[in-house]
Amino acid sequence: MTQSTRYDAVILGAGAAGMMCAAIAGQRGRRVLLIDRADEPGKKILISGGGRCNFTNIHTAPDRYVSANPHFAKSALRRFTQDDFIAMVDAYGIAWHEKTLGQLFCDGSARQIVAMLVDECSAGGVEIALGHDVAGVDHADGQYHVRFGGRTASAPALVIATGGPSIPKMGATGYAYDLARRFGLKVIEPRPALVPLTLGGDETLFRELSGVSAEIIASCGKTRFREAALFTHKGLSGPAILQISSYWRHGQPIGVNFLPDHAPGWLAEMKRARPRVAFRTALGSAFPDRLADVLAERLGISGELANLTDRALEEAGRRLGDWRFNPNGTEGFAKAEVTIGGIDTDGLSSKTMEAKRVPGLYAIGEAVDVTGWLGGYNFQWAWASGWAAGQAL
Repeated sequence: MTQSTRYDAVILGAGAAGMMCAAIAGQRGRRVLLIDRADEPGKKILISGGGRCNFTNIHTAPDRYVSANPHFAKSALRRFTQDDFIAMVDAYGIAWHEKTLGQLFCDGSARQIVAMLVDECSAGGVEIALGHDVAGVDHADGQYHVRFGGRTASAPALVIATGGPSIPKMGATGYAYDLARRFGLKVIEPRPALVPLTLGGDETLFRELSGVSAEIIASCGKTRFREAALFTHKGLSGPAILQISSYWRHGQPIGVNFLPDHAPGWLAEMKRARPRVAFRTALGSAFPDRLADVLAERLGISGELANLTDRALEEAGRRLGDWRFNPNGTEGFAKAEVTIGGIDTDGLSSKTMEAKRVPGLYAIGEAVDVTGWLGGYNFQWAWASGWAAGQAL
């Protein structure tokens, strides 16, 4: 039998949450082993934000997260805030800028964030083992025994930080859920989040607009987002659609307000000011030409405004302000930025991320049923949950 090496904690997953957790625990004097199947740490960090890493959002707040338990994230987010992470970035001299809606990006490269986290792990004496699949995990005599790369590591604490199944080309899997279930933790149904929606049936007409974008308000139930939407050869994408996808379930319609800056009676007003303008031309003043063509066709309205009743124009304005799409699905985990659902937070301590009924077992980051909005929120959850567990190990 292979001899076991003893640690205070073994962390599975060298992503954002795992590295933060390892660094904090290591700097608190814990002997930490960080294991990842990838050949380098932070691979998802490296591709984020177009390679510049949207590392947090200055507007981070618990109401910007989706979870079966909306209160769970409050403790960790309050104890390690966006300002705390920004201070860490500043201490390393990493230049950054704010884009839109509070999103913060590196001026240079996402590699700066990964290098920072690796340096923080080094400062804590963390041992990092890369390129190793976990062959097995057992628990006996108060110790977790992890087999990998022909070795066995033992520790009284095991941290699940392997993320969710989004972006499988980066090596993502549902391993976190399998491991959690083995130890009796429940899993909320994982599904793709921050993901493009697909259209079928008579809505395939809109696929012809592939490449066209417009600022809209997307809504699902009482939730709404105002950002750009992008038509694709499969359906709908762009920030507004990615955001609303986290709230959408199969069978629900998506509302799109194509006229966020137009008053309800704008078409009737244009009729009085320019009665000889064609309806299609009027739409062209508000939308890209190709979008105006398709919307006019779907509304079944043509001719000059003077020949259209105010009632017909009001109805057209109403539909344009609340256009209903019925997506037939999403583009799946392959195109999803994150996973919604995951390890049920009811089984975890919101302060420490430790399983309530399985001493020494922790779950952090995307593996947990906490999913942020687009724009740096999910990284902030990774930092905050990793910090919380690192403080508890």
